[in-house]
Parts: sequence; C-alpha cells; structure tokens
Amino acid sequence: MIRMLRAAVRGVRAEYMGVEGQSFLSGSGPWPLGGMVSRAGPTVSAKTSLEHSAVWGCVRKTAEMISTLPVDLFRKSANGSRDKIDSDLAEIIKENPNADQTAPEFWEGMVAQTLLQGNAFAEKLYIGNRFVGLRPMLGCKPDRRPDRAFQYVVIDRGKREVLPAEKVFHLRGFGAGDGLGMSVVRYGANSIGAALAADETASSVFSNSAMPSGVIQSDQTLNAGQRKQLEAMLATYSGSQRAGKLMTLEAGLKFQQLQMNPEDAQLLDTRRFSVEDICRWFGVPPIVIGHASEGQTMWGSGVEAILLSWLTLGINPFLIRLEQRLKKDLIPVQTRRRDYFEYNREAMIQMDSKAKGDLMLKLGMGGTMTANERRARLNLPRHDDANADALLMQTAMSPMELLGKDQS
Repeated sequence: MIRMLRAAVRGVRAEYMGVEGQSFLSGSGPWPLGGMVSRAGPTVSAKTSLEHSAVWGCVRKTAEMISTLPVDLFRKSANGSRDKIDSDLAEIIKENPNADQTAPEFWEGMVAQTLLQGNAFAEKLYIGNRFVGLRPMLGCKPDRRPDRAFQYVVIDRGKREVLPAEKVFHLRGFGAGDGLGMSVVRYGANSIGAALAADETASSVFSNSAMPSGVIQSDQTLNAGQRKQLEAMLATYSGSQRAGKLMTLEAGLKFQQLQMNPEDAQLLDTRRFSVEDICRWFGVPPIVIGHASEGQTMWGSGVEAILLSWLTLGINPFLIRLEQRLKKDLIPVQTRRRDYFEYNREAMIQMDSKAKGDLMLKLGMGGTMTANERRARLNLPRHDDANADALLMQTAMSPMELLGKDQS
C-alpha cells in the first residue's frame, strides 16, 4: 500500500482549476480562487504550500536576507563619483514605508508574495502631490486595459476599487515577459502537492502508532453489530500513546501481523527528495534551510562555497530586479538618469575575524581605503588624525644606494 502511495506521489500532476472553468495552464493570469487541486490530493495554494517546512524555509530565508540588507539612494555626478542622498523617498524605502510597518517588515512581505505568487503590490500613498509611503495590497488583481497599460483591481473593506498603474508599486518576479511574474506555487504545484501528500501520508501512519498493521481473522461470520463492537474495541488500541498495549481476543478471533519496514513507514526517501525538489523551484540550496544531503555536513569550506553561490545566483538577481523596479516606479522621471537605489551586497558576506583582518590590511596597504573608511566598515568611531583620511601605499623595495638615507 505504501509503495502504491509513493508511486502516486512521484507521478503527481496538477489539475489547474480557475474561476468559471477558465484554464491557467499558461501565462501569468490571476491566481485561481482556492488554489489548484493536485492529483496527489492536497489543494496547493500560497497558503497551503507554506505548511510544508521546505517551502516555509525557502521563502523565509530569501525574504529575510533581502529585507534586511542596507539600501541607499545615490546620485551620480558628472565626474563619475556618487553621493548618498538623504531624502523623504530614501527614508520611506529604508526605514518607514507606512504608519504600521518598519522597512524590514514591509519588504519581507513584498518579497514573500513575489516568491510565492510571482507578483507583489503596494499602493503609493500621497498627500496632495507628495509621495509619503507604500501600503501593501493583498488580493490585488492586475488587468490590462485596451491601451496595454495596467490597472489594478482591489477589494478594500468590501468595496471594489480600480487603481491606475501610477498609483501602484508592482514588484514582478521571475519571467515577467508579459508584465507579470510567474508563480512558483502555480508552476511547482506538482512538486509541492507531492510533498504535502507525502507529509500527510507519513502523519497518517504515525497517528496509527507507526507500528506494523495487521488483520483480525475469524472462522465465523460476524454480523453488523459484532463488526461495530470489534471496530470499537480496536479503536482503543490505535494511536501512538497506546503503542505496545496488550489486546485480548476471544470467540476464535486471531490477529495476523502485516509487515511494514521503517523506511516505508516514514517515507524517508520520498520526503527527502521532496525537500530538494522544492529547493530547486525556489533556487535555494537545501543546506540554507538546514537540509544536508547524505555525506554532507552543515559546516566547512564546501558549504561556504554553496552559500556564496546562492548569494550570487539567487539573491543578487532578485536585488537587481528590485533596484530597477524602485528606480522605474518611484524615482521621478526628471532625475532618473542620475538617481538610483543600490543594495549593499557586502553585507551578505560575513567573514571570520582572521579573514576580515587580512582584507582590511590589504585594502589599507593597497591605497584602496583610508583608515577611517576601514573603521566605518567595522562600526568603529572615526579618528581625528588627518592621516586617518589619507590613502596610504606600502613601499617595499628601494635602490640599495638609498638605504639608510632620508628620502624626504
């Protein structure tokens, strides 16, 4: 039976069901009400998918990483240098997006919605013509007007509202070729549905003590009343808390045990594979969510290389997409050529004290950073000495005839 269930889990395919029978097999149309019913049984939606620990871990780790990175608004000058801008717009993005949320809370939600459903929406708040904040909008439905511009339909306190594109900050996920990002939950419904089904099956086995099941045999034919009495008696022996309880059989009843090995009972292979499969959909290495493959440890240079790969191939593309969207939707057209947002990628990489000391030494000896710039990187106070703001260069070799002489 377990093998049949595992075969069904492996071969799961999703049935895409939308409102009024509309198909959502292609494109990036609106999310079907209630999600998608998978052939494995569970309904797969943004909400139900988060019940699986691998989905929760992938979304949480990515959203927390991106939402807590430092971001600043910069302005390019004519000579190629740049200056940091402390403006109302920068404060909204970095610290205070709205009256209820901090910046990490707001961006965590936006990133999580983008990862799960492919798109995230926030209403631009204004006082007169002044932009004052961003408010997240859940259940928002984007729609194309005849002129190909977007408009956004949202239900607010039971009232249907239609907002134009200039009033909405629309963050797109991967594959936004038609203006809408593609949902991982929708296209990965096969894998997520299989994982949910495997968890449900394993939970069902454990709820029945996770012990080998068996059959009750009798040489006599039982009537309906006797069967109910037997079922009621057997119910008192099921459940993990009753494991090992002795059963008394009478009237010729015999118990025959059916063998089930522990690997089948726990669905270890299927559940291990489902974690790795879900991680592939979200582009997160399993080690990031605490899942190590066979023979792999949670520490070591190999794990460090995997994490750097995730930051480069997973987090960085999302950051570029977010920076470009901030520039396009929030920076005024007249300053868009010279103003831009940039996330501090270096904050993603934390080194041990020896590696950090070596890096600071090389940056100082090579004339790349001043002493005060290096102290700022280490969160140390500035030095008042004028030399602390000077670029220094090490001179290791000199002509022999100059040794011991004053070269000033």
